[in-house]
Amino acid sequence: MLKGRHLIDPMDFTIDELNSIFDLADEIIANPISYADICKGKLLATCFYEPSTRTRLSFEAAMLRLGGQVLGFSSAESSSAAKGESVKDTILTIASYADICAMRHPKEGAPKVASLNSPIPVINAGDGGHQHPTQTLTDLLTIRSLKGRLSNFTVGLCGDLKFGRTVHSLIKALSRYEGIRFVLISPEELKVPQYIREELLSNEHVEMTEIEKLEDVIGELDILYMTRVQKERFFNEADYVRLKDSYILDKEKMTMAKEDLSVLHPLPRVNEISVDIDKDPRAAYFSQARYGMYVRMALIMKLLGV
Repeated sequence: MLKGRHLIDPMDFTIDELNSIFDLADEIIANPISYADICKGKLLATCFYEPSTRTRLSFEAAMLRLGGQVLGFSSAESSSAAKGESVKDTILTIASYADICAMRHPKEGAPKVASLNSPIPVINAGDGGHQHPTQTLTDLLTIRSLKGRLSNFTVGLCGDLKFGRTVHSLIKALSRYEGIRFVLISPEELKVPQYIREELLSNEHVEMTEIEKLEDVIGELDILYMTRVQKERFFNEADYVRLKDSYILDKEKMTMAKEDLSVLHPLPRVNEISVDIDKDPRAAYFSQARYGMYVRMALIMKLLGV
């Protein structure tokens, strides 16, 4: 069903197709030994034009745990992009060596360009401030594993909602499920882009509230998705310095939250979640990172048809 497909946008797959990925991820979690050699002889290319820890390493760990191998680069400077090579030429070359490619790029749409010219499956591993679909799969699997469902939640998205590609992808994906209410928590300068706001407002199944203070709404939330203010997306440092500490989740705020709240974060964390929260049973962000490896294992298997 998914063999040979690309994943560029979280809406590329139907809900049923996503569920098939999550069901496979659950099977891998329950019995990883059964999948230890299933990608033997297969190669994953990781083409990362900008820095990454979790996404790149989780892709690599996923392929290695499936018995496959990995090749690639971790910065534009270490690839022929530094010499001016186009994304099209890069992916056509990579396809001569690898069976599947995960690409991160600072320019919106670059993985899409790659997919349009690629004979092998291309996975968007993040393109600028646009989309991050495999993080969205990670988030959805985490929520499903913690809550047992993907519907009927109040979801708070807090911090940098303007440049946060993980937020944009998650909003699009969760909007397809029944009973989702979004609470968008950010300063005026970092509000969610207008096109996403319009999409939400036009969706009859989704309720949306925008607010500036986390403490005013934390008690209503079933899921709190924290994000960092992304220094690399700002054009001047003064704006970053002014906004970087807008929201800090600490013990005091957590006393106002529900007992079954789940706190998620795509990571890396800077200081928007106090380290004091890490031992709180409601803190799920490091489990979230682990789920990211398993969902990428399932995705690789599905796209390769193994």
